[in-house]
Formats: sequence, structure tokens, C-alpha cells
Amino acid sequence: MKKKDIRILLVDDEPDILEIVGYNLSSEGYEVFTANNGVKAVSAAKKHQPHLIILDVMMPEMDGIEACEKIRKIPELSETIITFLTARGEDYSQVAGFDAGADDYITKPIKPKVLVSKVKALLRRFKQNAEEESTINLGNLIINREEYKISISGKELVLPRKEFELLSLLASKPGKVFKREDILDRVWGNEVIVGGRTIDVHIRKLREKIGDEKFKTIKGVGYKFVV
Repeated sequence: MKKKDIRILLVDDEPDILEIVGYNLSSEGYEVFTANNGVKAVSAAKKHQPHLIILDVMMPEMDGIEACEKIRKIPELSETIITFLTARGEDYSQVAGFDAGADDYITKPIKPKVLVSKVKALLRRFKQNAEEESTINLGNLIINREEYKISISGKELVLPRKEFELLSLLASKPGKVFKREDILDRVWGNEVIVGGRTIDVHIRKLREKIGDEKFKTIKGVGYKFVV
């Protein structure tokens, strides 16, 4: 996919941010759309179906957290990468962002060139996701990545977003040991600051729902999916 075909939605209530960041992204060749509050962000996301959305948290009418939650409920935007760009760096604010469905969380201030580099990294993740097989068939387990659906022995199972992405990652290559840092990068984003037990908690929940024998812990390294 060429840069001119990549659509980015930039959402912030500060005109200077929209102008400076928008200019830098446009200069890279991306097609950039802007909005200055959460309500307009949801509308613009539906209209333009961007590949990447950069969201501020504190905005009038509807904040970024609520906007992210609403966007995540739009089926045609299920593959859209969402990152927050905000001055709020508190742990609870980041947790709220990820719980809302964000893929990454970037704190201000940040130099435009550094932000552009982060955007490129996020878009590489989008490309990687697009190239992966849409459906994984492993015996009685079927994972539909496009529709975020899982079926076990013909029975549909609904998983929270991060549990789904973690399962999808491990099951994409049965037997392969995924290192903890790779899992954090692929599922939570390489800029994410989360507790060391985050992966363990999600694995425990997946074991309860999918089967304890399907997940093997490689002590000091990471996890793998067992067929």
C-alpha cells in the first residue's frame, strides 16, 4: 500500500496540534483528515474509514475515551489502528485508553519527527495484520480475525479484544514460542506501559475459556500455543 493511499484521522481540540502534526503527516505523503472533538471524530471515522486514528483524550462534547469505544463498535473499522496522543500520562488514564480499545498510547510533548516515526511503526503493524490469514483453523478451534469471532466445537465464544488478539497471535503459529516482549509489542504496542503480570492474567483467562492444555509457559521466555 502506497503512502498516498493511507488515510489518517487526527483528532485534537488544539488548532496548533492539528496544524503542526497534520502538516508533518501530509508532508510524508499520507492523506490526513482532522476533527476537533469526539463527536466529529466518530462521524469522520465512519465517513473516511481511516487506517490509523490519532486521538486526544481531553476534548469537548465527547472525550477521546468515549469516542474510541464508539469507533470500536463499528464493524468496518475493526482493523483500524487507534492511538492516543495526549498530555495525560497517568497510569489510570493509559489503562482507560487500552480498555476502550486503543492499540497504543503516546504522551505529549513529542517532536513531530518522532511522532512520524511512531506512526510509521503503527502502520507497519496494520500492514502485518492485513497480510495475516483471516481465518485460523486448528481442529475444533476456528478463529475468524476479520469478524473477531471464535468457535470451539461449533459453539461461538466471545472474547474481550485483547484476549482475542493474544489468542490469535499465539494460535497463528502453533508450537512457536512467543517472547513476552514480542507479545507486548504485537498485542499492546511497543510504547505501552503495563504491569508485568498483564500477559499472565490474560493467559490465565484464556486457559479457563479455551483449555489449560492449549497454552504452555516457557519459564523466563514467554508462551506458546499447543495443538
